[in-house]
Order: sequence, then C-alpha cells, then structure tokens
Amino acid sequence: MISKKSKNSMRLVRHERIRRHMHGTESSPRLNVFRSNTGIYAQIIDDDHKKTICSASSLDKELNLKNGSNVEAASKVGELVAKRAKEAGITKVVFDRGGYLYHGRVKALADAARENGLEF
Repeated sequence: MISKKSKNSMRLVRHERIRRHMHGTESSPRLNVFRSNTGIYAQIIDDDHKKTICSASSLDKELNLKNGSNVEAASKVGELVAKRAKEAGITKVVFDRGGYLYHGRVKALADAARENGLEF
C-alpha cells in the first residue's frame, strides 16, 4: 500500500530546499514566517550572527486579537513586525515563506509588512 507523507513533512522538505539558497545578512536579514493552526509568527533573523533581531506573533498582547489564525490577524502581525524592524533600523529584508504557499495568511503578512516600510 502506498503511504502518503504528511503535509508538514513535505513543507519541511520545501523549507530546507529554499533555505539552501537563502541567507540573511546584517544588512539584509531574513523575515521568517511560521504558520500554525492557532496563530502566525514572524521573525527577522541575522543568519551571520545567528540572532533574532525582532519578532511578532498573533499572541502578542498589544495586538489584542480574539482569533490569531485568520488573514486579518496575519496582516496585523505584518504591520507589527515592520514597525519593530524600523525601530531596530532595518528597512530591507529577504522573505522566507517557510515552505508555505504564498497565499492567504502568508501573503497578507507579507503585504502588510511591505505597506509599512519593509522592502523585499
């Protein structure tokens, strides 16, 4: 019988394949997105120094979200991560979609981050 691999294991394979060619530097760090069933998380990472510069998630108290797993919550997280990146002096990033399709919540987060000053 043919066994089907899980969606998450296939996502991890895609993510590893993407990460082979993507690297965040000090001048252009990586904007990483993680999407779960209950929320969405974004981090800006400097891979050279192995440090997270700033992050935002749908669990942050200042967003005051009832539902963290919809497109509206993702766009608010995108706004917040862009605001925190500006405070840290970052304007240009490399977008790492984490193996997810560029659609729905991931696209909403990216669009909101672009509208609020991040370039990628």
